[in-house]
Amino acid sequence: MKQIRIGSRGSQLALWQARHVQSELEKRHPGLSVTITKIKTTGDQILDVPLAQVGGKGLFVKEIEEALLENEVDIAVHSMKDMPADLPVGLCIAAVPKREDPRDVLISRDGSGFSHLPHGAHIGTSSLRRISQLLNQRPDLRISPLRGNLDTRLKKLESGAFDAIVLAAAGIRRLGWEERITEYLPTTISLPAIGQGALCIECRKGDTAVLERINGMDHPETRICIRAERAFLKRLEGGCQVPIGAYATIVQGVLEIEGLVASVDGGRMVREKRTAGVDNPEEVGVNLAESLLAQGGEEILREVYEAR
Repeated sequence: MKQIRIGSRGSQLALWQARHVQSELEKRHPGLSVTITKIKTTGDQILDVPLAQVGGKGLFVKEIEEALLENEVDIAVHSMKDMPADLPVGLCIAAVPKREDPRDVLISRDGSGFSHLPHGAHIGTSSLRRISQLLNQRPDLRISPLRGNLDTRLKKLESGAFDAIVLAAAGIRRLGWEERITEYLPTTISLPAIGQGALCIECRKGDTAVLERINGMDHPETRICIRAERAFLKRLEGGCQVPIGAYATIVQGVLEIEGLVASVDGGRMVREKRTAGVDNPEEVGVNLAESLLAQGGEEILREVYEAR
């Protein structure tokens, strides 16, 4: 195999991620030609509506996966948090590179941290997961939808539209904008989205020539944590448009995963940690999800879906 075609969204961050994978492949396989094809997704085309109102799953990956299935590209590079729990028949997650910082960050106009934002401060985010957790901590906050590429969101903050915005640390760090970060929000305040900070390299099942090239890019520890988080996601039948979060880590050979389900207004939240060995991460993810559902999570999620 002399060429690999990467499918990617066209945003600045998505292209950074695709070029990162391109560079790694070219380093590992001298003589291999790696090209990038930009593909516009549904999520990229609908920018004036919060994702929770758009509905559907895979808003940022569907068209890229279709290109994969139609053999227009050989691999797709996604943000793992955009991946639905179920993949289309014929595709697989070929590699999960080492995870970047999974936390959320606050960027404020005047440099105030989360606890020091003025009463009634105006925050920008369209994530129901973030909204519910921020309001749980600070019911006084006023939160409005904020979508678009990272630079667009930062410009809206600078223009005075918001007092602060909340974003994923990974994207800001990958683009080299760490100096903009006011505060890394601890997971006690904002538990990350499933897969946040990790990349997903997707390809066709059985495409051995491509799989052989990608194989060395997998980070086993990150892969195990992502398997636990995605099993949690699948059991909850959730996506990036519902107020759920989960974060798994491995410490001294022990897998720990924390998950939550919350009402959009932050008034109700069920949250729990589970630990297990690393041999069956899916089992601990499913068990955690079932425990949260039994503690009131099922009722919360039903109300969220009915409100759409």
